[in-house]
Amino acid sequence: MVWLKRIVCAVAAVLAMSTVARAEEGFPFGTEMTLEALPQPGSKRIPNIEIGDNGEVVLELWCKAGRGQFSVAGNTVIFVPGPIQDRSCPPAKAQADDDLVAALAAVETWKRQGDMLTLIGPKPLRFRTNGN
Repeated sequence: MVWLKRIVCAVAAVLAMSTVARAEEGFPFGTEMTLEALPQPGSKRIPNIEIGDNGEVVLELWCKAGRGQFSVAGNTVIFVPGPIQDRSCPPAKAQADDDLVAALAAVETWKRQGDMLTLIGPKPLRFRTNGN
């Protein structure tokens, strides 16, 4: 009877750990993340996204800013860009911002490993969760 109790406890522990692992590996709603990229010349700024609990997104790009929306089903993701504010950006930064928004709009799937989110499309984008 003791062995049965041990087996039941072991199975319960494994199930509990797998549930926690899945929760940690889910899409990072309610999270602010920074793009894994180098700053543009003459700037320290790196794009970041703030993903709301319902998939709404606030974008802070190299120069421009804007909004968008993520829709997620399983490992499929769709990003729909919203209005983008043009902040009188230099041409190179404006182009980099436009390219990043286009790359976000082209993502098809995603994967998450710890604090790293990879959005997979024609140009993979890697974002890291911002720490405090």
